[in-house]
Amino acid sequence: MTKTIYILNGPNLNLLGKREPEIYGDITLENVAADCKKLGVELGLHVDLMQSNHEGQLIDWIHEARESAAGIIINPAAFTHTSVAILDALNTFEGPVLEVHITNVHKRESFRHHSYVSLRAEGVMAGFGVEGYQLALRRMATLVAD
Repeated sequence: MTKTIYILNGPNLNLLGKREPEIYGDITLENVAADCKKLGVELGLHVDLMQSNHEGQLIDWIHEARESAAGIIINPAAFTHTSVAILDALNTFEGPVLEVHITNVHKRESFRHHSYVSLRAEGVMAGFGVEGYQLALRRMATLVAD
């Protein structure tokens, strides 16, 4: 049976490719989703990529993943630095969690250097651009392998 991986994206990532392309590039989240789904097929994984600007929706998807997903890849965006609630939800998930950031958050403003999600994540991809999603997916394939 094919294992499902949730790729969750936080606020403003719906504007990827349009918002601050000098920082985030010009590739859209739809492009990222297509690339991840294609790689997922190659890796024998089913990929569900979702995005919300609402913290509660992300938490609901994390709760859903408890029953539906083998692993979670999450780019919590600004919630990275603020959301104990997302950390608490991730702590209820028994599978592996990987954190992705398009930019190297450690080269940015000091408030971006702290991540609540990192307290739960098995690994963090930061600064690899949108390729970080595929790197995380490759790692996730190893983590969920039987």
